[in-house]
Amino acid sequence: MTARLLTSTRPWRATAYLLTGWLVATVWATAVTALVLMPALALAIPLAGIPLAAVERWRQRLIDPVPLPSGHQRLVRPGLWGWLATRFREGATWRELGYAVLFTLVLAWLDAAVGLLVGSALFLVVFPALVHFLPAYQPEPLLGFVPARLPDAFLATAIGLAALPVIGYAVTAYATVRARWTRALLLGRPRRAPSAQLVELTRSRARIMSAMDAQRRRIERDLHDGAQQRLTGLIMTLGMARLQLAGAPPAGRDLVETAYEQARATLTELRDLVHGIHPQVLTDRGLAPAVTEIAERCPVPVELRIDLPERPPEPVEAAAWFILNEALTNIARHSGASRARIELVRRGGLLVIDVHDDGVGGADAARGTGLLGLADRVAVHTGRIALSSPPGGPTVLRVELPCAS
Repeated sequence: MTARLLTSTRPWRATAYLLTGWLVATVWATAVTALVLMPALALAIPLAGIPLAAVERWRQRLIDPVPLPSGHQRLVRPGLWGWLATRFREGATWRELGYAVLFTLVLAWLDAAVGLLVGSALFLVVFPALVHFLPAYQPEPLLGFVPARLPDAFLATAIGLAALPVIGYAVTAYATVRARWTRALLLGRPRRAPSAQLVELTRSRARIMSAMDAQRRRIERDLHDGAQQRLTGLIMTLGMARLQLAGAPPAGRDLVETAYEQARATLTELRDLVHGIHPQVLTDRGLAPAVTEIAERCPVPVELRIDLPERPPEPVEAAAWFILNEALTNIARHSGASRARIELVRRGGLLVIDVHDDGVGGADAARGTGLLGLADRVAVHTGRIALSSPPGGPTVLRVELPCAS
C-alpha cells in the first residue's frame, strides 16, 4: 500500500494542496484589509468567507476524491437583494467566515510549513547539481557534515532520496486529515440519515401518488372512450330530431332545442374535466406540447420558454404538468396578473420549472390556493419548491424535480 502511494501522484497533489494555501490566504487577507479601509463596503466583510470557501472547495479536489458540496441554500428570491437576504440568514455564511479567519491566520501557514518538507528533501537530492552548476554557491557543510564539493556532495542526494518517501507519506497523511478538517468546518455537523420508517413512509407516499395517477388516467380513458362517445351520439340524435321536428308544435321544438343545448354544454364540461385529469396530448406527445396547450387556454397571456432535449420520465412529466396547470389556474383566479411567464428547462439531472406573474402577490399556502398540493407533489419526487410572493408582487414560483433517466 505504501509503495503504491509513493508511486502515485497523490503525494505531489498533497504537496500542491498544502503549498497553495498561503497564496489564497494572502490574497484573501489583502482583499479584506481593503474592505476594512473602505467604510462603504464594510457590510461585505461578513460575506468575504464565501469566495474563499469556493476556492477551498476547488482546491479540495487535489486531495479528496469526494466533491465538497456547497452548504448554501438555493435562492428563494431572485436578484441581489434576494441573494443578500438568503446569505445573511444561513449558517453556512458564518461558518465560512470563521473558517476563512482560522485558515488565514493559522492553517495556511501550518500547511505551507509541512509542504516545505518535500521541498527540503528535493533540495537535498539536487544539492550536487547546485554545487556543480553554481560554482559561486559554496555554502557551509550542509547539515553540518556534508561538504559542498563533488563527489562528497552526493551524500546529500542519498539522504534526500532516503527521506523523500517518509516525508511524502507524512505530507500525504497530513493533507488528508486537513481535507477532512476543511470538510467538517465548512459543512458543519452532518445531518442524520433518515430512519427506516421515514424512508418507508416516503416510498409509500410515492406508491400512493403513482396509483392515483394511474387511476386518473384510467378514468380519463373511460370518460373519453365511453361517456364522451355516447354523449356525442346523443347530440347527433338530438340534432337530427331538430330537423325532423321542423313542423312540430313550438313547445316540442323548444324542448328538443333545450335538450340539444344542454347536451352540448355537458359535453364541453366533460371535455374540460377529462383534460384536467390527464390530457391525452401529454401521453402522446410529451410535456412541451401539453404545457403549450394549457398556456394557450389560460385567460392570462403566457410567455413560454421550453428547453427539453428529451422527454423526462413519465411520473415527472405528470407531476410537472399538474404543477404548471395548478399554477396557471391560481394565476387566472387569484393573482390579478396581466401577463405570466413559464420557463421549463432540463439542467443536468433536474427538471427546473419557473413561473412568474406580475399580479398582486401575497400567495400563501395557508389560504388554500393549491400551494400545499404543489408542495406535496414535489415532495413525492424528492424535489424542491420555492415561492416568492410579496404583497404587491411579483410572484415567482420555482420547482426542481429530479429526472435522471
